[in-house]
Amino acid sequence: MNYSLRSELTIVVFLVAMILLLLPTPLQAETGWTEPEATAAAMSDTELLGQVFMIGFSGPGADPTILAWIEEKRIGGVKIFGWNGANLPRLARAVGSMQQKALATRLQIPLFIATDQEGGWVRHVKGETSVTPGNMSIAAGGLGYDALRTGELIGAELRALGINMNFAPTVDVYVNPEAHVIGPRAFSSDPMQTAVLAQAYLHGMRSQGIICTAKHFPGHGNADRDSHGSLPIIYDPLSVLMERDLLPYRMLINEDLPAVMTGHLAFPEISGNTVPASLSPEIIGGLLRKKLGFQGLVITDDLRMNGAQSNGEGIPQAAEDALRAGNDMIMISLDSRLHEEVWDHLRREMDRDPSFRPLLEEAVVRILRIKAEYLTAADHVPFIPDAEELYRRIPADQDFLFQQACRAVTPVADRGLPLKESERLLLVGQLPGFLKAGSERFPDAGRLLLNYEPFYSPPPGGLSSIISRVSEYDRIVFCLSTPGSFELLKQLVQGRPALKQRIAVLSVLTPVYLQELPWVEAAVAAYGLGEESFRAGFAALAGDFTPEGRLPLAGISRTR
Repeated sequence: MNYSLRSELTIVVFLVAMILLLLPTPLQAETGWTEPEATAAAMSDTELLGQVFMIGFSGPGADPTILAWIEEKRIGGVKIFGWNGANLPRLARAVGSMQQKALATRLQIPLFIATDQEGGWVRHVKGETSVTPGNMSIAAGGLGYDALRTGELIGAELRALGINMNFAPTVDVYVNPEAHVIGPRAFSSDPMQTAVLAQAYLHGMRSQGIICTAKHFPGHGNADRDSHGSLPIIYDPLSVLMERDLLPYRMLINEDLPAVMTGHLAFPEISGNTVPASLSPEIIGGLLRKKLGFQGLVITDDLRMNGAQSNGEGIPQAAEDALRAGNDMIMISLDSRLHEEVWDHLRREMDRDPSFRPLLEEAVVRILRIKAEYLTAADHVPFIPDAEELYRRIPADQDFLFQQACRAVTPVADRGLPLKESERLLLVGQLPGFLKAGSERFPDAGRLLLNYEPFYSPPPGGLSSIISRVSEYDRIVFCLSTPGSFELLKQLVQGRPALKQRIAVLSVLTPVYLQELPWVEAAVAAYGLGEESFRAGFAALAGDFTPEGRLPLAGISRTR
């Protein structure tokens, strides 16, 4: 080969090498959008509007409709609901396919993949994930470590599935016993205890790369209605909220809380009207942004909830109002027809009002900042989870869950405890886990499963079923968990005073109902619905250990 040819080849090789060096590496391809202001300004109207959408899909796999929305509308996030989360390998594959679709778009911006995995009662991703004892159980046990470890454990399970955002912790301060939709989802009626445990939970989840979202701002703990069905109106003044409901937010903001979910609740003493907080400029722009100084991401609760539609203007208008009020993302669970209606409404608004695009740009800058912080880190939640190795990657810690449940069990009334092995026991409850754990600890006990229990009213035929069997047993161990079971227990002893001394109560979920049952002489609170919580509760009733949990609610006294 002559010198001239060798020189030309050298030049070609050099040029190819330089081109390869200048091409984006896989990491650069992921992070090419991480200049939020410049990226938002350069977006098309479709790309900009898409980022503020977080929508659900019918599932359980990633159906063609959600994939089309990701590809064509460039949406910013997908919400995993309970109907998506039963089959974990299939869910992991769905997450991977959705992220692949997002990363193939022009700007290659990954999705927020979000869910509600609070622990305890609310657990949208089921399958083989852990059933933790829950927030109120953590508060009853009184250890910050339990909150930290719970956040870490839940976070690790979500990470294995490719889920990078969790709508937790719930920091509502549980001061109203009628706040049934919150109940044991709250840590406590004490705002400082709520704040401290929420901080520990946040750090545990953050250790796994999960984006935490505190909720339901400004606070659902004093609501006497469920915002899924109607608009709760809370007349507390700002001075009360600042020292109670807002204290956890104030402390979490100092811990660099990345996101807040706004609730569909009205606070007329703050806003001067009954517009839901999720749609209120006074509450989001004024209270959250200016007074509390929060500069992170703000997301609405599901706009399909009735509380968001109290003004009668419909979901498309509620979505516009939410964005104008200061939310950065609007969440809409289902369905594709509704998604299209909202999209079309907002797209028309972009054409009609020149000020609407700059408002969206501000929201998208905040969205991209959080994505850049969490989704480009060296150890970020994987975009493509390994469905084949899923179970190896999901950590099981049953020993911790049981020990935490035992720490939480609270003696509310201890006369006639522990139960005696010689007593003939009848286990009465509407939860199969209660009967299973009770039968394991007391194999000779009778069982009565109340197969159907409406949440707010006693199950049909429940009272007659119990009455027909009580004469066969010395003691009744009753599972108290909902307003319906509370009403059934009151009916059981009405006109039968002799039964009162024969009843022992295992309370799960919230123990507030025991406040109205002063005649109960034997009761423990176990809070959770998982196997470990029931086992811990029955172990305490049997005297296997002395329960030392403390009620995290004001107004319920112990009788010792």
